[in-house]
Amino acid sequence: VQLQASGGGLVQTGNSLTLSCAASGGTFRRYVIGWFRQAPGKEREFVSAVSGSGVNKSSADSVKGRFTISRDNTKNTVYLQMSSLKPEDTAIYYCAAAWRIHSNIVLSLADSYNYWGQGTQVTVSS
Repeated sequence: VQLQASGGGLVQTGNSLTLSCAASGGTFRRYVIGWFRQAPGKEREFVSAVSGSGVNKSSADSVKGRFTISRDNTKNTVYLQMSSLKPEDTAIYYCAAAWRIHSNIVLSLADSYNYWGQGTQVTVSS
């Protein structure tokens, strides 16, 4: 499967942004999709993930209540709606995919993912 992340940009603190991860190739509903981010000088960190069915979701504590992950299997796309953005959310955001036969699994470890998109930059100014 190939992944294309988009939607990043420069926003002010408190504003919102929605990222998209479009997939091609493979049976999309069989893939867990996760979002990760990496800020300059920092380790890559888990942000949020959604199961293949879209039923189960997981998010990092740092974004709970502010970020919402969803997917549209008819469009082979996963979305990350980000609100109340903070300067510490500034990072390159990557989407990743992992094939799982069970459609209700979510994964939060980067090593569990086999396919990665190219990343999209999100910058939040104070």
